[in-house]
Parts: sequence; structure tokens; C-alpha cells
Amino acid sequence: MAVETGTRQEERVAGRVRAVRLAPYGRPSAGAVRLSCSRPACPDQRFPDGAAAGRKAAVAHVNTHLAHVRAGGGPRSEAWCACRAADCAWHTPDPDAGRRGGPRPPAQDARCGGPVVLAVYADRAGRLWRIAEMCARCAAATPGCRVLDTALPPARTASVGTDQAVVQPTAQQEESASGTAADGVAAVFSEHSPSPAAAPSSPAAGPVPVPQARAAVAGAATRPAKRWGKIAQRTVPHDLQPEVLRTELIELGDAFRAYQQRTEPDLALLAELHERKARAFALWADVNGDRCLRHEAQRAEQAAQTTREMHQNRGGGPADSGPAVERLLTLTQAAHARTVLDYTAAHAPSPQAEAHLTVLLLALRAARDGTGNVTDQDLTGWLQDAAEPALQQLVDAGWLRLPGTIAGALASRPEDATAFTVPTLLPGQPRPFAFGKTTRSKISGWAQKVLGDRKIRKKKLGATTRHLALYTAARTRPDGRLGPAENDGLDLDQTAAFCALSPGQVAEHAGLLVTADWLSEADTTANRLRGRLAERVRPLGALL
Repeated sequence: MAVETGTRQEERVAGRVRAVRLAPYGRPSAGAVRLSCSRPACPDQRFPDGAAAGRKAAVAHVNTHLAHVRAGGGPRSEAWCACRAADCAWHTPDPDAGRRGGPRPPAQDARCGGPVVLAVYADRAGRLWRIAEMCARCAAATPGCRVLDTALPPARTASVGTDQAVVQPTAQQEESASGTAADGVAAVFSEHSPSPAAAPSSPAAGPVPVPQARAAVAGAATRPAKRWGKIAQRTVPHDLQPEVLRTELIELGDAFRAYQQRTEPDLALLAELHERKARAFALWADVNGDRCLRHEAQRAEQAAQTTREMHQNRGGGPADSGPAVERLLTLTQAAHARTVLDYTAAHAPSPQAEAHLTVLLLALRAARDGTGNVTDQDLTGWLQDAAEPALQQLVDAGWLRLPGTIAGALASRPEDATAFTVPTLLPGQPRPFAFGKTTRSKISGWAQKVLGDRKIRKKKLGATTRHLALYTAARTRPDGRLGPAENDGLDLDQTAAFCALSPGQVAEHAGLLVTADWLSEADTTANRLRGRLAERVRPLGALL
């Protein structure tokens, strides 16, 4: 230990140690745990709720002891290394040798040295926490040990005969020792140990640098940047170049860990972190030529896009969009839904709405491999009395293949569904759809809810009006208005072409949707269909 010449060895005191342990209590199946502390004045605590509550209480208990140490002036420079008092068993290569019957490895005198630090240790199993006054070298050699504070250097002595005059510390040193610095930084322990860093924790007086020590010190404006950190289970190399990349990766790792400690999610912030991670990992891959890093950058980019969509779907749109609406389709799923609708308009053998709805129903069932199953309930629910002629048109045009007759398909039950084939969607053909099983199911359920809306059914509106309802639901803004934000409403000619109507007939069917409380308003002037989805069907809006 660093001892000034002339300081009497008997003035040294034993380093403080506080060990907090979590152990099972009672029947193992009950899951209860007991929290005990090595300080005799601390009573045992029992937690029948399980280890999670016990670990939370243990961390709080550790922080309480740390607060007492800080209030008493922090670690003492005259204290003996507590690790040395335990024969340096906390960092020896084989600390269990003594328990197996062999001799305990001798204390390594060469390892002890440096200033006295206040360190905290937490084992990986979450069963032991230890606070100790120990030397800096032992702290650096102990796995999982964090340095929270460093003692002031011992007071220098001047020999006057046999008497010694102790030089009093300066006011700045007293302020640093008492932990009442201007910025009020305190040493606090967290259950999740962050990455160690080689940052000096010396006060203004400047003691010996601490190897890999971390400390909360007031006024450390010139503290160098961290050179060590972890992100995405990867260790950032201390010699990674350029330096700005290493700094960004270390800061990102800390930012992600800080986000995990938040009590409430912030999807906008999380999306920004994923974007930064994608850029940083792409640059890291360019530097190292590592394919895994490139793949991680792509995953981060996808995560950023998904998080942004989640934020928008939860009401993160414009401020004038009204209250948040929990929508049935995400932005990506809404885009796929419009792709399916465009496919039905291009491949339906007839411009009639019944043919379009039949192609939509069967295309969604066969989107993945060109085959699917259908029952009479599906056909009659979507097409009502027009199911038979609509199926006949598709079979005659060669777009649909049935194993039997159309009458047999209309008589099929859920336990004996009719298999069908769409040749243009079979594997080997150009794939018009790029979505998976979950998205297909979501779009199918969305179309079913739109076409089977209770008020539309109650008004007994026909296939053409229901087809227009599907078209309007697929093209809305967050506030429910029709059309993209840069345009006022939908193009009337495109709407009429999709629904096989004349522009004048669109106004008539839009009025029917207003009476069915599907649209709260509708206007077809200036060759635009303007309107807004009713409040009750706002969740069915597929956002543009």
C-alpha cells in the first residue's frame, strides 16, 4: 500500500467490508429468499415473493451502506486493503482450492498497491454483493468489481525530532473527501454492472492513478473519453480506429442500457438509437470487413423502421391528427393491402365489383403458394347471392381452378373445405406479393371487417358500395381524411375506374356510405372525392 514515510504502521485501520447475501429460505418450491448483511446491526429480511424482490432490496441495501460511507468522508487512505486481509482470495486464480482440501494460494504481495478505493462487487448469479475498502490493484484484478471512489492521498508528515506535524488538507481536498462537491455527484451502485472504464478518479490533489477505476468526482471536466465498452454483446476494441467510431459505439452501448432502465417506453428515442447503431455498425464493418457487423447494421436499420411504424401507429403522427387510434394494420401492412387491391383491379376478368371481391378473397387465400381452401361461408359472406356467377367468370377465364363443380364449392363446409388453385400465383411464376403469413392473415381479416361492417350489412348495401368502402379505407390519413396529405382527397377518375363506376355514380355510392355511418362526410366537386372515415371505423383506416 502507498504509505508515507514516517507514518506509523499501527495507525492503519482495517478496511471496511459489507457483504450482502441472498439465500433460499424455507421450502425450495416456495421460492422465498432471505437477505442478510455482514454488518451485525442489519437484521435479516425475508421475501416470500421470490428472488426478484430480494435482489431489488439487496441493491437498495447496498446503496444505503454506500451513502453512509460517503457521508463519513468516503474511503480512508489509512485503511488496510480488505482483499489483502482475505489473502487476496477475491482475485486469486483458484479461490476454491482451500475448500477442496488443498492449501490456499499465498497472498500476492506484488499485486497490492495504489491508493485505497471504495469498490463494489456483484456476482453474476445475483446472490452476493460486497462493498470494500481495498487497494486499486486488487480492485482492478477482481472480476466484476467496480471502483466508485478513491481516497485522498495520506497526509504528509514533517519530522521534528521524534514528534510529527501533520499537514492539514486544503479546503478543496476536504470538499472532495466529504463528497459535497459543487455538482453533487454521488457514488451509487446499480444492479446491472456497466462496462468498466479506464477513467482517472483522482481529486484535485492528484493521487496515484487507479487502474481501470471508475469514480464519481466533482469538477472532472478534463476526464478523457472511455476507451472500453460493450454494445450488442460485442466488446468495442480499445484501439479501434477512427476514434470517433469507438466513442460512438461506446456511447451507444451506454445509451441502450440507459433506455432499458426507463420506466416508460419512448419509441421515437428508440428508433433514433437504432438508426445510430445501423450507421455505426456499417462503418465498423467497413473498417474490419466483418460480414456479421454488416448483418447487424441491417438488422438495426430494420428495427429502426419497425419502431418508427410502431410509434406512428400508437399516435405518433401529426399534432392535429386527434386522439391516438389503435389501428388494425401497420403502415407496412397497409401498403401491402393496397398492393393486393391493385392486383385485383388488374387481374379480375370482369370490371364488376363481384369479380373484384372474388379475386381479392381467393388471392389472399393463395398468396403464398398459389393454393388455398374456401368454404361456402367465405363465399356467401363476401359475395352474398352473387357468389356462383362470380366463380363461374373466374373459372371460364382460366384464373381459377376447382377440383369439382362450382355447386360443390358452394356446398362445402369448414370441416370439408374446397381446395382451389390460382395458376398465376403458383411457385415459379412472378411473385406479385412480398409479405409473409402474418401479414396475409392481417390483410384478410381487415378486408373481412370492412366488407362485413354491421351498419353496411344493416343497410343492405351492394357489392359496388362495399367495394368503394374498401377503396376508401385503404387510402386514409391519420386524422381519417381520404387521400395523401399533399393532395386534398382521392382522384375521382381513379376511384371510378377501380369501382367500375362513372364519376357521377361515385357521388351516389359515397352518399350511401354516409348514411351507413362509414363516411362522416363526402364531396365529389373539382374531380376529387373528399371525405373522412367515421369515428367508429377509424381503426380500419390503412394509413398512407
